Amino acid sequence: MKQALRQLLIDFLSAILFLVVYAVSGSLFAAAGIAVAAGLAQLVRLKVARRRIEPMQWMSLGLVVVLGGATMLTQSPRFMMIKPTIVHFAVAAGYAWAGLLAALGLANLFVALRLDFATWAWFVSVGAGGAKLAAFALQYGVFRAIVRQRIARAAM
Repeated sequence: MKQALRQLLIDFLSAILFLVVYAVSGSLFAAAGIAVAAGLAQLVRLKVARRRIEPMQWMSLGLVVVLGGATMLTQSPRFMMIKPTIVHFAVAAGYAWAGLLAALGLANLFVALRLDFATWAWFVSVGAGGAKLAAFALQYGVFRAIVRQRIARAAM
């Protein structure tokens, strides 16, 4: 579980840094720049460690660079706000996760296009993040119960 939570944090790092830098500085340019730099640094770290970079990691970096660049050029947070929608739709695999991620993608699209930046920041960090953590905890509990049940049956 510790490994999965660490991976989840790594996946959210550029979004977390974007939100923190924007909250502290109020500068979209600085926030988007830090998010792009964090995405690049993550891939450089993997390259230096000679670890394989997965296609989703390349996609995520591409989105951060393109949408972060668009945010910096236009000074509109909408580009970075739509990134989670694209990622949610791309990752939606497996029935329960697909439903959750598709719903979160649609909800994020609505919030990003209709509501203000502060509301979106709360939605992404608390609402969407909390929904994923809750789903992960539920999945972990279900699989743990299944494994324990199978071990108990095998011991009989």
